[in-house]
Amino acid sequence: MKTRHLVFLLVLVSACAHAAKGHVHGAGTLDISIDKGHISLALELPLDAATGFEHAPKTPKDRAALEHAGNVLKDGATLFIPSPAAQCMLKSATVTLPFSADKRGAAGDDHADIEAEYTFECANPAELKAIDTPLFKHFKRLYRLEAQRVGPSGQGASRLTPKQPTLRW
Repeated sequence: MKTRHLVFLLVLVSACAHAAKGHVHGAGTLDISIDKGHISLALELPLDAATGFEHAPKTPKDRAALEHAGNVLKDGATLFIPSPAAQCMLKSATVTLPFSADKRGAAGDDHADIEAEYTFECANPAELKAIDTPLFKHFKRLYRLEAQRVGPSGQGASRLTPKQPTLRW
């Protein structure tokens, strides 16, 4: 299956699931697309799960919490750990924080989300069997990630939690 077909399918499934569930504090989504030696991950977290608030930062403590969340999320190589035998390397990480200099929340917004995208390339993709994440250790208010995966071995969904932080297939 071509990468763009996988991405389209993943976006479609994710959009349907997101529309059905909506914004839930403490719960994020993780969409994973695997094609040959490439892994694409799209993460969405409620700002509250990462910082403890969803409003524009008002205090130095709020600004520091937002900056800390951004710094943690930019380090995709330590947040997402593919099967070691697959020999995957992070190639790109893009994090979009609400209320940052390039993205302002609209007045009256009730909810704010963090969005992040990561791309890995794997030297031995046949050995890719799982992705582990210590995300829950960094963000104590995050209690679940609804993960969806599409790739050469099919598609699947799983709930990741602090006690079960590994997506296996």
